[in-house]
Amino acid sequence: MARRLGLAFIDSDQVIEARLGCTIRTFFEREGEVQFRDIEQATLGDLTAGIAPAVLATGGGAVLRADNRIHLRERTYCVYLHSLPDDIARRLRHDKTRPLLQVADPVARMRELYSERDPLYRDTAHFVMDMKHHSMATALNMIAMQLELAGVPAMPNG
Repeated sequence: MARRLGLAFIDSDQVIEARLGCTIRTFFEREGEVQFRDIEQATLGDLTAGIAPAVLATGGGAVLRADNRIHLRERTYCVYLHSLPDDIARRLRHDKTRPLLQVADPVARMRELYSERDPLYRDTAHFVMDMKHHSMATALNMIAMQLELAGVPAMPNG
């Protein structure tokens, strides 16, 4: 999407890791989730405060904090890429970097996280893109149309 719109791409997890000087998983294990969420909140506050137009990807738990939801809703055009927990679990089955999924039953954990987070994502997002029934190309086209309809300014090559 960033390439299509001619914008920078920012992954908040990469910014957090650069600030921490270690992986999120290492920090999570050492300091715990509350400390991580504090750093995540500060980082998202910085990333959404008057930045140049960019595509910002957040970590899955970013919506857990009310301040993050407010910043995403009020300072950005937020798109929720909706996927069902079983689909996400299938995609992430070999991913060992996600601390909350390093449990005996990651699929059950994914379902728990989904039930907690899905309403928060829906409340925060300006547009929900159901990823189950669309190719990436179709999803990109639909998101680009939503941005245009919302009056989000296009970049010169966007």
